[in-house]
Amino acid sequence: EVQFVESGGGLVQAGGSLRLSCAASGFTFDDYTIGWTIGWFRQAPGKEREGVSCISIRDGSTYYADSAKGRFTISRDNAKNTVYLEMNSLEPEDTAVYYCAADLSGRIGSWYLFDFKYDYWGQGTQVTVSS
Repeated sequence: EVQFVESGGGLVQAGGSLRLSCAASGFTFDDYTIGWTIGWFRQAPGKEREGVSCISIRDGSTYYADSAKGRFTISRDNAKNTVYLEMNSLEPEDTAVYYCAADLSGRIGSWYLFDFKYDYWGQGTQVTVSS
């Protein structure tokens, strides 16, 4: 069974940093017979879920939403079957529940910042940025 578990959220002051982790189980990143795309999404209270970034597990290519460019970095560690989201220069507007999700295409791009493209989801981790 494919599963994802997010961790690393917490309370941080504006300008601070956090690194979120998305640990995958039920498959291995090194299985290149299947292309996986892992995306990070977030949902703030009263707002729709929005895509933040995505990465192709096969070749490590990445894509970012405008809100994340220059501040967030997505990466993968195949040995740990984990995808990370390094978040710097955090702002109160970044406060949300952050989710990782997986798609079986292995592709990235603006289309892969839409949540309907993804089949598997983690439970989320709360990020709160205080001003």
